[in-house]
Amino acid sequence: MQIRFGLVTALSALSLVGCSSFGISNGSLDYKKTATIEPLQYPEGSMVRPATPLYPAPIVDPRAIANAPQYENDRGNRFALPRPTTFTQATTQDDQSEGSIGRPQQITDGNQNPLLKIDGNSATIWQYTLATLSSLNHTIVGQSKNATDVTIKIDQKSYVLRLTSAGSSNSLAVFNTDNTFADKQISAELLAQIYQNWPA
Repeated sequence: MQIRFGLVTALSALSLVGCSSFGISNGSLDYKKTATIEPLQYPEGSMVRPATPLYPAPIVDPRAIANAPQYENDRGNRFALPRPTTFTQATTQDDQSEGSIGRPQQITDGNQNPLLKIDGNSATIWQYTLATLSSLNHTIVGQSKNATDVTIKIDQKSYVLRLTSAGSSNSLAVFNTDNTFADKQISAELLAQIYQNWPA
């Protein structure tokens, strides 16, 4: 009785596992072994209607067949659909190029603090900002390690020019060294100079 029960259990387990574990072909690759068949030939003198194939087989260049991707499993006995590629959010070349930098726009925030809004790649925008400051002959007395703000001196007083990014939108603002917004008039004058001398 135990032998019979064990045999039934083993057969059930094998049926659940399926044929794939034994490497049995399911015929899904048989199309690769097909041979070209000549059109049907009728006896000479026969009166037949002309036969036009409904689905004519395309003529494929042998080089295309030789270089075609192999959709087979590891054992080479079954058709295997290719796995989907992992989706990665890639930045386009336009976003990385300098051509994606927009022209600065002079705006104010809700408290009427002057800002420069610039769309595009923040790293390139910051390079343009430093180049503009250099052309304006402002004395740079310090730059942060994260390279998003720089301390400059205007009329013997230090101010911080900071670039803030939110997605592809960036804003330049002028702060005091204690992280409060600088005087609106001084901010407006500095940002207007950057706007007028922007290299892009």
